[in-house]
Amino acid sequence: MDWVTCAQSATCTGIARRPYDRCLAHLPQDEVTVALAGMEPGRLLDLRGTTLSGDLLRRVVEATRSRPGRARLDRARFTGDVRLAGVTFAGDVSLDGARFERLASFFGARFEGNLSLASVRFARELSFHGVPVRGHVSLDGAVMSRDALFSQAVFGHGLSCESARFEGYATFDGASLGEAASFRGARFGRTLSFRKVSGSAGFDAARFAADAYLSATGRFSAARARADGALDLAVRGCGVDLRRLVVAGTTTVRLTDSQADLEGAVLHGAATVTGRGASTLTSLCEVDAASLALHGLDLSACRFAGLAHPAGVRLEECTFALTGHGMRVSVSLPMLRWLSRSRFSRDRSSRDRFSRDGSSRDGFSNRLSRRPNAATQPLE
Repeated sequence: MDWVTCAQSATCTGIARRPYDRCLAHLPQDEVTVALAGMEPGRLLDLRGTTLSGDLLRRVVEATRSRPGRARLDRARFTGDVRLAGVTFAGDVSLDGARFERLASFFGARFEGNLSLASVRFARELSFHGVPVRGHVSLDGAVMSRDALFSQAVFGHGLSCESARFEGYATFDGASLGEAASFRGARFGRTLSFRKVSGSAGFDAARFAADAYLSATGRFSAARARADGALDLAVRGCGVDLRRLVVAGTTTVRLTDSQADLEGAVLHGAATVTGRGASTLTSLCEVDAASLALHGLDLSACRFAGLAHPAGVRLEECTFALTGHGMRVSVSLPMLRWLSRSRFSRDRSSRDRFSRDGSSRDGFSNRLSRRPNAATQPLE
């Protein structure tokens, strides 16, 4: 600790108030009154390491007229319900390492600067619903022991929840993520609802112990993530990185004017990838999926090398680059073996695809593949 601590007890971490040698929680009432009188709106509020009961916190908020300036509350301990409706923090707020033993509700509060909640532990419910933060918010390493509500919150300069633990239900529905949101290495113990958010989001190496409903605009990544339940993803105008993703339950990916890469993904349950607008799939290399349905996707640049179960892939209204202009195919039967052979490998030259007599190694005529109605011919 980089502050002078309370002389009341060797175990007390509260910052000593000047001219006293004790923290605000250990001052006699007359001295508490004097200390509170010295607090003014827009001025620095320093209560690092201090234990704050519900009543003492209320008196502090009243002393600052609900508008503290820069607030330093690192390692503070909140023993009562925290309700900050109507409070505006005019400067940066730091709560690193703080402990909230009861309800923590930031609903109705405003943050004009940055907010740091790194390594904070919330023992009960957390509500950040609809809270606007002009700066950046950090929840790196934080632990949310119960439900955590971040729906419709506004993160002006982004959100970081790296290595955070959400042990209860978590929702970010309708949140605005600003520059981006990072959940690298985060753990979700129950259902995560991340629907209709705006902004880029990254869940690399994250772990979902239950169902996850995800969305993003701009950029989305869940590389090396693992979902023990179902995973549902809807994106718009996104580059999507799902490489090495592992899903135990069903997988549903809905792309709108987006591009996705599933290289090395392991999808144990039924999986569906659908596309609207200009949506493309760039790689199914080494994908392990016993049941994979693809609909409305541009596969003209997709790589298939090492696809584990080509017979389990269904196609509907997908585009292939089999001819100079590509073609659309709908295959209700399992994807045929020729999709995984060398003619679809980008690592093989065109000379290897066709023999000198104009026939492919798979028995298809090179001339047939160039006929205008080739897409309607039965594939045998």
